[in-house]
Amino acid sequence: MAKRGIMSDQLKEEIAKDLGFYDVVKTEGWGGIKSRDAGNMVKRAIEMAEQQMKSPK
Repeated sequence: MAKRGIMSDQLKEEIAKDLGFYDVVKTEGWGGIKSRDAGNMVKRAIEMAEQQMKSPK
């Protein structure tokens, strides 16, 4: 059974587009991104989650 990531593919693609390396993902796949980009992606996802937690429901 394959291990499933926490972030959806849609969210990962959205963040990659925001950070400017989605073209690399399209041509080389997720394995083609730099580790710095992957780290920035995680950082951005955390920031987004924190904002969602702060906003009133």
